[in-house]
Amino acid sequence: MNIYILYPEITVLLLTLLIVIMDLLLPVQETRRSLAYIAVMVLGCLFISLFYQYHFGISPYFYNKLFYFDNYAIFFKQLFLLAVIFTIMLSLDYADDLRYSGEYYAMLLFSLLGMMVLASANDFVTMFIGLELMTISFYILAAFKNNDENSSEAGIKYLIMGSVATAVTLYGISLIYGAGHSLDFNVLAAETRFFVPLMLTGIVLLIIGMFFKLSIMPFHMWSPDVYEGAPTPITGLLAMGSKAAAIAVFIRILFVAFLHTANYFLPVLAVFAAICMIGGNIAAIKQKNIKRMLAYSSIAQVGYILVGFCAASPQGIKSVLFYVFLYIVANIGAFAVLTVVDKQNKGTDDKAIAGLSKSAPLLAMVMTISLLSMAGIPPTVGFVGKLYLFLAVVEQGYIWLAFIGFIMSMISVYYYLRVVKVMYIGKANNDYINVSAAIKITVIISMLTTLLLGIWPQYLSVLTNFAAISFAL
Repeated sequence: MNIYILYPEITVLLLTLLIVIMDLLLPVQETRRSLAYIAVMVLGCLFISLFYQYHFGISPYFYNKLFYFDNYAIFFKQLFLLAVIFTIMLSLDYADDLRYSGEYYAMLLFSLLGMMVLASANDFVTMFIGLELMTISFYILAAFKNNDENSSEAGIKYLIMGSVATAVTLYGISLIYGAGHSLDFNVLAAETRFFVPLMLTGIVLLIIGMFFKLSIMPFHMWSPDVYEGAPTPITGLLAMGSKAAAIAVFIRILFVAFLHTANYFLPVLAVFAAICMIGGNIAAIKQKNIKRMLAYSSIAQVGYILVGFCAASPQGIKSVLFYVFLYIVANIGAFAVLTVVDKQNKGTDDKAIAGLSKSAPLLAMVMTISLLSMAGIPPTVGFVGKLYLFLAVVEQGYIWLAFIGFIMSMISVYYYLRVVKVMYIGKANNDYINVSAAIKITVIISMLTTLLLGIWPQYLSVLTNFAAISFAL
């Protein structure tokens, strides 16, 4: 058993324990910001170290190929690290108002640990452990603002609906085990009895559970309410990290465990992709709360990502990885802006964000660029990401799906630009909004990454191609 390949997870676990211990030893609230700074530095070093772990040839694994450390897993772990690092930076001002800031950072790190396990999981037991570690952490984080009724409601709704989805997923896994006599993805890939009723029922239940985690219509009921009620930094991490982690393991399930039957599920995924793109964009049009609008927008974004699934090729997987990265970068900028607006203007609706160009020009500019990237408008990286997705799926004959995606992208421009209009034309609530150094660093990095990768996408393209080919091999 090669323990070395677990070093990212071991590092995060030790950091979490260190945060908990230091929180007990730091009684003064003002000094607890050091917990966040320590977490950011350690996670940043871990992120950089993972660049040196990309490799050629056979991928290392832990314990009989149940936990892979391939380039595909490394890429996703870096994405999760970025999402959590910037979530911590967004949370600096927010956590100052919390009574238990140490526990808050610890739960963020536990959710990160679950995401990282999901990226490497190659059997259903490992997958389930990572999934529940991540999800249970999010149940707590969504309701962490216990003096806020909306936050408590969001946590309870997420817990109830998430528990039902977990039960469905676990029952599906048990049926798959009963029919296939294994939980190992590689062993199940060699299984020939996929079309017996027991196996088919298990696969369907498992996919329904994954659809819930990805908030795919019509299994999206929890998403708008939880996005709106959860603390804004946590809403951002839900949009970025949890979806990326579910996508990482869903690709392994479809194209490893169920490889020989994937072609039978692709038309179904294509239909759900179309439903998400159409339903998510149309529902987002009438939303006045920006967080709720981004919830429906995220459903549409998952629809675009499913387009890449339907390509069922290394090019399709590459386009998915590329799009997940740009989606995380755009959300970092958008939720950084909303975090500041929520704290100082006491809300995230149109009134709270009105006139932002006058009170905080930098935030208005970053929000505009992030929304344009989500809409796929050049020269942002979102345009390149959607181009990769649509080209990959057209090569497989799903021209109608690319056409729907193109039309829905144009429709999304309407409600994204409506937010931009409110920021630049609306009457400001405050003459001046104070922006902390951490938020400034975050939004500038998000803005520059979105623009530079839109102009020179080849560097990210090479990395995603490297990870996708490694997975395919």
